[in-house]
Amino acid sequence: MGGEAGRPRSYQYTVPAFGGAMTDTTKSFDSFLDRYFGLTRHGTSVRTEFIAGVTTFLTMVYIIFVNPQILGAAGMDKGAVFVATCIAAAVSTLVMGLYANYPIALAPGMGLNAFFAFTVVLTYKYTWQQALAAVFCSGVLFFLISVFRIREYVINSIPQNLKFAISAGVGLFLGIIALEEAKIIVDHPVTLVTLGDLKNPVAILCLLGFVIIAALNYRNIIGGTLIGILLVSVIGIPLGLATFTGVISVPPSLAPTFLQLDFSRVFELTFLIVVFSFLFVDVFDNAGTLIGVTHRAGLLDKNGNLPRMKQALIADSFAAMFGSLIGTSTTTSYIESAAGVSAGGRTGLTAVFVAIFFLLALFFSPLAGMIPAYASAAALLYVACVMARGLAELSWDDVTEYAPAVVAAITMPLTYSIATGIGLGFITYALAKIIAGKFAEAKPAVVILAVLFAIKFAVAG
Repeated sequence: MGGEAGRPRSYQYTVPAFGGAMTDTTKSFDSFLDRYFGLTRHGTSVRTEFIAGVTTFLTMVYIIFVNPQILGAAGMDKGAVFVATCIAAAVSTLVMGLYANYPIALAPGMGLNAFFAFTVVLTYKYTWQQALAAVFCSGVLFFLISVFRIREYVINSIPQNLKFAISAGVGLFLGIIALEEAKIIVDHPVTLVTLGDLKNPVAILCLLGFVIIAALNYRNIIGGTLIGILLVSVIGIPLGLATFTGVISVPPSLAPTFLQLDFSRVFELTFLIVVFSFLFVDVFDNAGTLIGVTHRAGLLDKNGNLPRMKQALIADSFAAMFGSLIGTSTTTSYIESAAGVSAGGRTGLTAVFVAIFFLLALFFSPLAGMIPAYASAAALLYVACVMARGLAELSWDDVTEYAPAVVAAITMPLTYSIATGIGLGFITYALAKIIAGKFAEAKPAVVILAVLFAIKFAVAG
């Protein structure tokens, strides 16, 4: 197991985990947790890890309300998606905690679920079953490049500015989806899009939810996003925009999405593009999350490298495969894990507690079912703003760097396709570098990907 390396041989562990007198059984169990996760070595305790787990869970639990809404647009059963979301998050987070021993939680990724529903299903006309097959294949590839260490070469070959642009572009894509869901922007025969009716209660409540979520997160209120979603949902009940059906019940059936993968289009060029797009976004989002969270936790070694990187990547690739099997889009590491780290989480025990909370969340499906589209749109709009910060990280001193990056970012929402934005970004980047005479910066991996995307556009559009 990933958490065993470097553990001390013995511990003098006599402080109760949650206060009060310790029985011999409790002391033995706490001692086991201390040895397995290395709590003393990391300067933490069971109580601290529990608090960190609660904190992380509350910052990311919104996904169990938002994911069914997004994947429901692809024709998937919302109740089954709710269950799949909870189980995928719980099992994947448990693997990260027990195998890689990191305080990092996983769940179906924002942006990746939008790509799944709005690009792969609604634009490319795949069935959601075929889209799940693409997610599974991307997870298998992620696993292989993690095991054989190809990932490092691939990541190092991709220009940093394109990485920033893709993150920002996904955010902009989420933004336009949110604004459309809330009818804040609508289609127009001349200008393509225009302002909707801001007197519409749906638009008003979405904007209200957005500013509440932004303000609460600024004030570091734990669960601020969840509070905003629930608050505007409750306001919508007397207006007939939301329906309260209870809080706790037996979980819905997973059967409608369980093992529903369809590999019938696996040999088509568009399928390969879809698989690559899932893989690309997952790999770089995951890398950014791992480095960002572990750096804040002080878990990087003296050379700035991440110990047990291989175990963490394998856990993440397992998550993508497992999530697709039970019926959800790509499951990946969450940057919200940083909230738990800020609360003192340092080991995989934090992740174990998060996993337990996601399992308990299975019984709150009525609460998830009452969340209207405008409430989840408010959360999407907030996430869009957070992700758009990637534009600020671009190198604005070199036009051959920032111009392709901007093209990638703005074409994702305007073409309603993350894959198209990525493809145009690679093509314009490679051409700009070659024509400008910067041949050394047009690395082979970039040129190959640019050619593949060009072929895709020429053949499939």
